Amino acid sequence: MRFLNTIGTVGGGFVSLAAAGLLLAGCASTPPTGAGDPGTKGHQTSPIAQTSPSALRVGELLGISFSDTAVPLYPFEGRIRDDGKITLMHNQEFAAAGRSVTDLEKEIHGRYVPRFYVNLTVTVKAQDRFFYVEGEVKMPSRLEYRGDITVLGAISAAAGFTEFGNPKNVKILRGDRTIIVNCVKAKENPKLDVQIYPGDRISVKKRPW
Repeated sequence: MRFLNTIGTVGGGFVSLAAAGLLLAGCASTPPTGAGDPGTKGHQTSPIAQTSPSALRVGELLGISFSDTAVPLYPFEGRIRDDGKITLMHNQEFAAAGRSVTDLEKEIHGRYVPRFYVNLTVTVKAQDRFFYVEGEVKMPSRLEYRGDITVLGAISAAAGFTEFGNPKNVKILRGDRTIIVNCVKAKENPKLDVQIYPGDRISVKKRPW
C-alpha cells in the first residue's frame, strides 16, 4: 500500500501515529484476493492449475509454424515440458500449459515482433487432441478437437442421430463426471448446448421403446 509523502495536519499538529497504526491494521485485515473462495485455500493457485478443460496441458504435442517472414523459418514440433513450458527459436521460453492456443499464439507473436522480425504469423496446433462420439449416431468416430464445438455440433459431425437414437438422454463422459444433455431442449435453448472439450466421450443411447 502506498502512503502520501506528506502526512496531513490537523489543527497545526501532525496526525498521530496511532491513527496511522489503525490504517495499517485495517489494511492487514483485508483478505487476500481469492481468500474464502472455494478451492483457493486463501492463496493464488498456479497458472497451470487454473485451467479450463480446453487449455493446453503438460505432455501435449504442439506443432508451431511461422510464416510471412523475409526468410523461411523452421517449424517447431515438441511436447509441453513438465514445467509447463516450451522453448522456441532465439532461446525464447514460453509458458504453454494452462493457456489457450490463441493466447499462446498472441504471446509468441508479441515476443518476436518487432524485436526479431518485422512481420510474422504464428500458428499453434495441438497435434493429438480428440473427442469421441459413439452409440446411436450414423458415423461413430474419433474426431479431432479444433475448439469451440458443442454437443449438438459434435453429433452433427458424426452425421447425426440414427432412427433409434435417443436425443433426450445424451451422455458426455468427462473423466469421472457424467453430464446428461437433452438435445431436444438444447436445440431450443443454446444455453443447454454443452461445450465439448478434448478427451470427452459422447454416448448416444437407444430410445426407450
